Amino acid sequence: MKKIIMSCTLLILASSSAYPQERMDKMWGEQQSKKAALETERGHNFEWGNYAMFIHWGLFSHLGNIWNGKTYYGIGEWMINEGMANANRDEYKATSRSFNPKEFDAMKIAQLAKDAGMKYIIITSKHHDGFAMYHSACDKFNIVDATPFGRDPMKELADACKKLGLGFGFYYSHNQDWTTPGASGAPKVDAAGNPKTFEDYFNTKCLPQVKEITQNYGDIELIWFDTPGGIPQKYAEQLVEVVHQNQPRALVSGRVGYNLGDYQTLGDMEVPLENIDGLWESVDVTNDVWGYAWYDQNWKTPKQLLKYLISTIARGGTYMLNIGPDGLGNVPEFVSQTLRASGKWIARYPQVIYGAEASPWKHALPWGDIVKQGNKLYLTVYEWPTSGKLYLPGLQTDIVSARILGEKQKQRIKFKKEAGWTILNVPFQKPDQLISVIELEMKGDQIQVDNTQAVNPEIGIKDLSVLFTQTTNCHVYKSSWMEKFGEWKHVHCISDLNRKGRATWTIDIQTPGTYQIDLKARGEGRIVWKVEGDEGQIVQNQQGVSSYFQEKAIGWIKFDKKGKHTLSVSMPEGGKADLSAITLTPVVF
Repeated sequence: MKKIIMSCTLLILASSSAYPQERMDKMWGEQQSKKAALETERGHNFEWGNYAMFIHWGLFSHLGNIWNGKTYYGIGEWMINEGMANANRDEYKATSRSFNPKEFDAMKIAQLAKDAGMKYIIITSKHHDGFAMYHSACDKFNIVDATPFGRDPMKELADACKKLGLGFGFYYSHNQDWTTPGASGAPKVDAAGNPKTFEDYFNTKCLPQVKEITQNYGDIELIWFDTPGGIPQKYAEQLVEVVHQNQPRALVSGRVGYNLGDYQTLGDMEVPLENIDGLWESVDVTNDVWGYAWYDQNWKTPKQLLKYLISTIARGGTYMLNIGPDGLGNVPEFVSQTLRASGKWIARYPQVIYGAEASPWKHALPWGDIVKQGNKLYLTVYEWPTSGKLYLPGLQTDIVSARILGEKQKQRIKFKKEAGWTILNVPFQKPDQLISVIELEMKGDQIQVDNTQAVNPEIGIKDLSVLFTQTTNCHVYKSSWMEKFGEWKHVHCISDLNRKGRATWTIDIQTPGTYQIDLKARGEGRIVWKVEGDEGQIVQNQQGVSSYFQEKAIGWIKFDKKGKHTLSVSMPEGGKADLSAITLTPVVF
């Protein structure tokens, strides 16, 4: 489904006798009314803005991944879970007595989101530990009643967002609540030994708190429910009804359960490899965790953040990036630096982000990615070519003009078509130190492409996923695992090639020649791999595999003709192994 782009064109007319001031004022007023109407549309910031700030902040931030003097590596908001510290619930609740985020500055955080180019903020009102980060009337385990801080930071942040023109919304853990008897993950009896059911928890805490956060904080952008687990459907339906009743403009996340949400949320830390239809979002982190962890300094660079953001938009989605303030309420300085640096890039190229549609190619290209705005394509070049030529495969619609975007001017560039490829003559020096942008104005906005995976003549193609193969006697599945507790990785792979399976890619070769082949796989022992081309080429080799994905060299293969080719991989000998991708790199003689 094509995304609905809700944009407003500012009409600027030269003063003349044909346009008297009265008419000019009327037209200006009409434009402003249309703009205001669009900006109040339900889901406008989600669908048009494409970029949001996620904030995981709570009692777990005060701990910083330390429990009883020991550091636990992974997502600290799960400290009560046996997969982390298995913290005693009563002892955990008692830490609220020393939680005093006195350096919290709502306006400073909202300004950071605005400087980063984000359009709304979603923050944890209550995570799985049951601690409310706002003043809840139905449960005293909250930041106002249970801590020396004594303020409602959610109210302050909601007000700051309103002042800066940002949307605002809440994360709420509706199924899991480990410190409230009856909830998922909690004891089934209260402190006095009385039995408690999920219905008890739902009616006395969950439902009343969702009413609070949707009634007491002004207009809400969306409510982000999480981990529905086995929550009975009737309860999820009630929550959706409450949100839509109290906040008609608010969206409900897909993680409410039972396909009741207004959009789909992918797995944590997942950016897809191919376009996805409909409304969806990718949620990601600035380092390895969601909440603050004292040890985690593994930050994404500004360029990495921009690549994940652009690639999400190019696949048709919205990107929500998390930050984790510390126990005092401060955002780590490296996060602020990174977000502001990437925000300056967005300010230079807003058309790449806001209102941008998915790439007609439906997947990334070897040098970067592409988004669409009307009759314009924006080529975001992650790896700038050193030869002075940028190779664009498969474009079938005619180009009217090509320009390099920059701070000072739009620099026109020449281009030509050759055997289904468009070759653009670009400067040898990259125009932007982060990511350079080329604007193609097309002849019409119905842009036609051949989206065959293309092998760039200079850099080849790296990590071409098995997701793009035709399979015989085998199948592709998605493997997801945690590097550390809660740090998710997602890879598509084939596990049954050893059963006379075959995976075949169709690729487009622009320049005939010799290419190095590497395969990425994991498994046990030694595997014999066989790679076959459609011109009679065969490369066969044995390589060892281990428990984690590694790229191993297989050999060289030569293509004599330009155009489309097939390349197949099979496994003549060996045990269990997962194949995830192939890489082709030009061999320069």
